[in-house]
Amino acid sequence: MESERRTVLVTGSTSGIGLAVARRFAVAGYDVAVHSFEPESGVAAILDDLAATARGRVRYFRADFADPASGHDLVRDVVGKFGRLDVLVNNAGIQKVAPIEQLAPEDWERIRAVSLDSAYFTIRAALPGMAERGWGRIINIASAHGLRASPFKSAYVATKHGVVGLTKTVALEAAEKGVTVNAICPGYVWTPLVAAQIADQARAHAMSEEEVVRKVMLAPQPTREFVQPEEIAELAHYLCGDLARSITGAAISIDGGWTAK
Repeated sequence: MESERRTVLVTGSTSGIGLAVARRFAVAGYDVAVHSFEPESGVAAILDDLAATARGRVRYFRADFADPASGHDLVRDVVGKFGRLDVLVNNAGIQKVAPIEQLAPEDWERIRAVSLDSAYFTIRAALPGMAERGWGRIINIASAHGLRASPFKSAYVATKHGVVGLTKTVALEAAEKGVTVNAICPGYVWTPLVAAQIADQARAHAMSEEEVVRKVMLAPQPTREFVQPEEIAELAHYLCGDLARSITGAAISIDGGWTAK
């Protein structure tokens, strides 16, 4: 019945990993809350495409995580529309590639706000309802950079390490409440965010863009292949199944072997 249908909120879900995750849950029959900072008119085609294959409802929610506290209002709005929130996927994130002495304080603050602080606010708002119902799933999209470091990414690496730490802590707090909390740590995934980094990386490393892909991006991944967004989406969906109920507090790598080294 529609009243029993589970609801998922995927932050940063109008492109890349977030869009793939939203699509996977839509096809699976969830009510899906799609989120971005853009006006709804700017993502209308994406929403129509999702709705065409969805077995549940698809709704758009706008919030700018430059003010990370807006994550609290976002969860409130999703619950107001759908009546509940069962799965929270914190995917929103931004990147800036530069040596630390060239990384402006405002870039540091915005990366931290979008990639880490917003997850605090959404989790804080979503967890009580999940615990009250005795079931919930929180999935934080971290990164291989939540487990390893790379040069010229101080803010991104710091925030993703923070996301992994947040995941472990909340997992312990929610362990007896029927709520699991996990982090997915992808390697390089072919997304618009990664594509946009190539020029910045080329400047930072004084390489051609082709060399950046071969020698910087794919060098850490023994498979020498980009991870695809659909792989992340499938793992997220699995973590929401009953057979994944004992997986909590985990930082799960899906990185072509990067962190095995």
